Amino acid sequence: MVSPDICIVGAGIMGLSLALELRSRGANVVVLEQGAPLAEASVAAAGMLAASDPENPLELRTLSALSRSLYRGYLDRIFDLSGILVPFQTSTALQEIHLSHLEAARDLTLLAPETLSLLLPQLNTRDHRFILLDEQSLDPRELARALLAAVQSAKIEVRPQSQVRLELSESSNYEVHTGSEVLRPSRVVDCTGAWGLTDLQPGHVRTVPRKGQMLSVKLPAIMPLHVVVRTPTIYVVPRTTGPAAGRAVIGATVEDAGFDKTVYSNDIARLRAEAAELLPDLADAPEIERWAGLRPGTSDGLPLLGHVRDNLFIAAGHYRNGILLAPATGLVMAQILAGEQPEVDLDPFSPLRKM
Repeated sequence: MVSPDICIVGAGIMGLSLALELRSRGANVVVLEQGAPLAEASVAAAGMLAASDPENPLELRTLSALSRSLYRGYLDRIFDLSGILVPFQTSTALQEIHLSHLEAARDLTLLAPETLSLLLPQLNTRDHRFILLDEQSLDPRELARALLAAVQSAKIEVRPQSQVRLELSESSNYEVHTGSEVLRPSRVVDCTGAWGLTDLQPGHVRTVPRKGQMLSVKLPAIMPLHVVVRTPTIYVVPRTTGPAAGRAVIGATVEDAGFDKTVYSNDIARLRAEAAELLPDLADAPEIERWAGLRPGTSDGLPLLGHVRDNLFIAAGHYRNGILLAPATGLVMAQILAGEQPEVDLDPFSPLRKM
């Protein structure tokens, strides 16, 4: 076959969002995936677009703000191609805040207990302090279904179950070797997330799996929930519309467990107990599902975005913010691949930075 302009390895939300952006610019793109498309971190997430989460690294704020500004257009493009509407599930988040964050960000306003009681009477504030964030959430499973349909409608070739190996050719460009052929694209983009196809130099930041266990419960009739509730160690994310309406996602553990996705009852019980401390009505909520995902983390909590060497590029390591950062990542990576100035400064996310 004729080799594509660009070969993307990894058909998660990053790889497919980038493929859509490149296709809109006229590029011939092929996406290779070792398993099934959108089957890993992309659908394990809770779906918070937490651009203003004070727990996020400061260096992430500009990219997060860009991605948030792009999100409605991103969903509109997906709808135009797929005919599948992906609605926002919530529009606000109650975020526990430490006083140190309040002192560092004067635009944050602490909510008075009376205000909290009006917003969410069921919330047990104890000694917690909360702010209200203008922040959306969506259901990643709905997004995955629509995104894959949009990619198919755009005539982007996605090849699942493709084992990929990169080899440097005599012309100093990376070739993509599969079990059945060799592709010689002008550019290769590693979007394999925690699996880390790219062989970065020793001492450089690289992607590693960060396991997260989660569960979903049926919300009790006495507690309709329309706002995300989040602390540094627990979150409760309601589903308000669509097939999962009436549920809430509770998460998540953060573990260095390699590629193990085993779900342990004691960890799920701890998550339930912590959620019930905040929202006591959840104590006896029926469990619907439990699962684990592998976030693509890095040692400094920042993604890897940009040129590695020769014709090899990477877009990976988005950790907890993959759903949020998908539109901006697609845009800035397409700009880099086209030789354009990226929309925001990407120096903090250089694949060549050291640990």
